Amino acid sequence: MDRQEIIKKTELFVKKTLSEDSTGHDWWHVHRVRNLAKRIAWHEDADIFIVELAALLHDIGDYKFFQGDEEAGTAKVREWLSSLEISSSLIDKITEITSRISFMHTLPDKGKVRGKKNSAIPILSKELMAVTDADRLDAMGAIGIARAFTYGGFFNRPIYDPAIKPSKSITKEEYKTTEAPSINHFYEKLLKLKDMMYTKLGRKMAKRKHRFLNLYLKQFFKEWKGKM
Repeated sequence: MDRQEIIKKTELFVKKTLSEDSTGHDWWHVHRVRNLAKRIAWHEDADIFIVELAALLHDIGDYKFFQGDEEAGTAKVREWLSSLEISSSLIDKITEITSRISFMHTLPDKGKVRGKKNSAIPILSKELMAVTDADRLDAMGAIGIARAFTYGGFFNRPIYDPAIKPSKSITKEEYKTTEAPSINHFYEKLLKLKDMMYTKLGRKMAKRKHRFLNLYLKQFFKEWKGKM
């Protein structure tokens, strides 16, 4: 099976798997991430084939679709890749990306102090950086705002509640189980993404999207207070 056929088969698999998603992690999210990731990969001289496959599969193993079970998601990605009869080394590279891409993995575990030197700095491949930046970029700007409220609405979360303050140092466990209003998500994740980009192009695009997030929040709170 050649690379074009592998990509086409994977595209059809992802479209079918995510066909009924209404959380903002649908096929069109994957489509945008793939295009952004390939664009960044060209600038970073990364392996385009690995980047495209990983971008297509990056949400297939998302813990949110497996009741928080990260291992089950990785197993599903690995099962699909194995069906394509590609090399085990390539499967390892792709699952390494899909299993590490989530923003959740940047958060401290419960009881751990952020910034404490308790482990070595992980080595990140160009391919992982390209796909991660692309996924984070799609969580910002106008698209990111639409996705934030789509996700919140799916889980019946309020838009905003002044009595529920955003967590200043949200942990991995809290992030996975939070039922906080959608506006809190801006402060707990979206506004942090600009400073978490790995690549030069990712940082450039994130700056524009970050400005739009702040502009939206400014207008949101004006209208919340009855001002126009």
